[in-house]
Amino acid sequence: MIAHYLSGFPAFIAHFVLAIGFVVAFAGIYTTMTHHNEFDLIRQGNTAASIALAGSLIGFSLPLASAVEHSESIIDNALWALISLIVQLGIYYIARLVINDLSGRIDRGELSAGIWLGAVSITGGQLAAASMTT
Repeated sequence: MIAHYLSGFPAFIAHFVLAIGFVVAFAGIYTTMTHHNEFDLIRQGNTAASIALAGSLIGFSLPLASAVEHSESIIDNALWALISLIVQLGIYYIARLVINDLSGRIDRGELSAGIWLGAVSITGGQLAAASMTT
């Protein structure tokens, strides 16, 4: 009886591990491509860096969750997760176009810059997630 209830557990593990792997990959790529070191800044108490990184992670996790929900297989999930990753990295570049010296401002702890990047990241992620339909 319990085996029946847990029949979807292997698929859950596969999709969950894939999603965690993509979050780690995204965080690694994202923090490498920005012109500021988020984790060092956060350790130093830089709230702007924390808000910006949190928004970027949330912005990526929204379409990633949609990919898990709408995918028909683990390969389908991986492809949409990759698309989500690329879109979220593009959103960072768009945010930089609007605000001059965005990374420098975050590095200096300017909250407005961190909030801007976090908000743009979440907005872009929400729109990407809503665009993923079956």
